[in-house]
Amino acid sequence: MDADGGNVRQRTDNPGSDINPAWSPDGTWIAFASNRDRDFNIYVMDADGGNVQQLTDHLAYEPSLAWSPVP
Repeated sequence: MDADGGNVRQRTDNPGSDINPAWSPDGTWIAFASNRDRDFNIYVMDADGGNVQQLTDHLAYEPSLAWSPVP
């Protein structure tokens, strides 16, 4: 999606819910939560939707996400 909310494009496609997306400060990654494997976990992917990586294993809650600046 553009900064003004236009040009929306789908980046994920699976039977679970992908929620709470957070763009990295440099715009190259998107972090999000998903229950695609039954439990919610945190994932990251390239801004174009490729290179999806699972970062956690079986969270007990639905996380909200934010990026932390690198010192």
